Amino acid sequence: MQLIRQFAPETAAAALEEWLWLPGLDDLAPLAFSAFGDAFLYTAEGVWFLDTIEGTLTREWNNPAELQDALNTIEGEDRFLLGGLVHAASEAGIEPSESEVLSFKVPPILGGQFEADNVAACDFEVALSIAGQLHRQLKDVPPGTTISGFSLDQAE
Repeated sequence: MQLIRQFAPETAAAALEEWLWLPGLDDLAPLAFSAFGDAFLYTAEGVWFLDTIEGTLTREWNNPAELQDALNTIEGEDRFLLGGLVHAASEAGIEPSESEVLSFKVPPILGGQFEADNVAACDFEVALSIAGQLHRQLKDVPPGTTISGFSLDQAE
């Protein structure tokens, strides 16, 4: 299974719409995505990582070459690509199509586990949209708060 995914610019832009609440995201261009849909984004100032599990956007590298160097390490593959979990999902027969990414059935922010039994293939745009809406709704909720439900906006 591919650890790095590419999507058409229009598809990537649509998938990232629900993340535009993060300051600065609208100034960044997609470079690539992980098998879980995490985004590697860039400007002339550097390369940023949109972590869809943590709901964070951080500048991690000065240029794409530094990103590639980081991803070529065991630590980088584990941290930014979830390589071990991707391989476990593949061994369990979970293989996303060209238009899909891996997604958690129960997101970790809601207590889901980092294990293949909690992973499914999901449409790329849908997976990123749900994750973005979920993180937006929970960003100001104090840790330990019991979550009784959440709502999803439907695309127009």
